[in-house]
Amino acid sequence: MNQPHPDTARHDSGRPLRVGLIFGGTSSEHGVSCLGAAAVAQAIDSTKYELVGVGITRRGRWQRVGSDDLRGLQIRDSVLPELPEGGGPEVVLRGTGQGPVLWTEAGEEPLDVAFLMLHGPGGEDGAIQGFCESIGLRYTGSGVAASAVGMDKHLMKLLFDSAGIPIGPYVAITPDRWGADPEECLRQVSGLEFPVFVKPARAGSSQGITRVSEPAGLRAAIEVAREHDPKVVVEQGFVGAREIECGVFDSGNGPQVSVLGEVVMHGKDGFYDYESKYTPGDEVSIVVPTRVDAGVEERIRGLAAEVFAVLGCEGHARVDCFLTADDQVMINEINTLPGFTATSMFPQVWQASGIDFTAQITRLLECAMSRSVGLR
Repeated sequence: MNQPHPDTARHDSGRPLRVGLIFGGTSSEHGVSCLGAAAVAQAIDSTKYELVGVGITRRGRWQRVGSDDLRGLQIRDSVLPELPEGGGPEVVLRGTGQGPVLWTEAGEEPLDVAFLMLHGPGGEDGAIQGFCESIGLRYTGSGVAASAVGMDKHLMKLLFDSAGIPIGPYVAITPDRWGADPEECLRQVSGLEFPVFVKPARAGSSQGITRVSEPAGLRAAIEVAREHDPKVVVEQGFVGAREIECGVFDSGNGPQVSVLGEVVMHGKDGFYDYESKYTPGDEVSIVVPTRVDAGVEERIRGLAAEVFAVLGCEGHARVDCFLTADDQVMINEINTLPGFTATSMFPQVWQASGIDFTAQITRLLECAMSRSVGLR
């Protein structure tokens, strides 16, 4: 029988829960993570929670970040924020016999739960989740296995396909296959219908993605993706399809799915890239809630709940799909640590579903506190 970690006794001291907001990181999504952390710092219920900012710089230094500095992490002159090296006291997060603590030269502070706001490798791939497990610290979001599979588009698609979840045609290019015979890889990809989207298998926020309209552009696009990840996934595009997204919460009694949102691109060949997601512009509109036929909406929301359950997700996730011109629903991916910025889809669809941003944060923390670390 699995025993809970000795450091996971329920919080019952009467003081506000101490929440370690872990953000930043060494991945290319550092700035996006900082934006999400600022949003959480502004909206968290301070009567219930004492927020402790734990920032990780691009070089990997863990440091304490004060409340004012947290809230100041905003886009300025179209540039995403970045944590300054040495901008706060260095910290060490570790387990003890009495519970996890945050150590600085000034002393130790207990932590009750981690609010994970790290994106990309090291953040949503099971790495930070495994670290929290090892020191007995509860944390928001999915566990190690679901996070790892949700980060890897290749493994995710294999699991979806085995579960009978509808996905589009794709080709996975591993580093061994590309190194041994790139021409064979290109030949296989050329069998897809164009346009295709060439993506790093384990990156988020549309980093390193290229839309390719003809086979001649494949090699260069694959090399761009390989700058972010040696494993690449090439997906067949759906011309004229609508890009629909929804949020999923772990209700404790099965997945709860939000209203639907839609990403609308205002350009013939545009797609929802990194710049469109996080910098102001007229290239994209987010429509929440979006309108689809009742039967189609029911199908999308049902598939979203199924995807969440198949991966064994916890806490929350965002599920993205394509709705084709003939009303086929194709699941694109699940994001187990969705963006939490002012323009992110997840907070918007839940706001439209009647749960405001502060309540969303509270719900995630309550879910995290209801679980023990370790197998469950």
